[in-house]
Amino acid sequence: MGQQQLLLILLGILIVGVAIFVGINLFKANAVESKRAIITNELVNLASMAQNYYLKPTALGGGNRKFTGWSIAPELQVTAAGHYVAQVYDDSVVILAIGNEVVTGSDSLKVRIAVYPSFYRTTNIN
Repeated sequence: MGQQQLLLILLGILIVGVAIFVGINLFKANAVESKRAIITNELVNLASMAQNYYLKPTALGGGNRKFTGWSIAPELQVTAAGHYVAQVYDDSVVILAIGNEVVTGSDSLKVRIAVYPSFYRTTNIN
């Protein structure tokens, strides 16, 4: 083989290697974002439940304009996406979600949602 052919083979191998490396990184990033979206969706569902509890009168099993007494249903505390912990106050609820997807080393996805009577706010912790 000529020197030019060997250089072309080496260049081809190098390009394929870089393409595989970039593809793996894109796949990991997409998997993390997908898991974050699932966790956020579950948090919004929990926020809706908390707001529903806040608006219901006590006679109907609600909080009568207070979040006190609301808790995450046991079957929703741990899901396939992660586990959820709520801190309940009179005028708000803060729910922390810790995902099962390991991002870097031993860090998992963490998303927090602060729930108020008429709105909620999500925050990505990492």
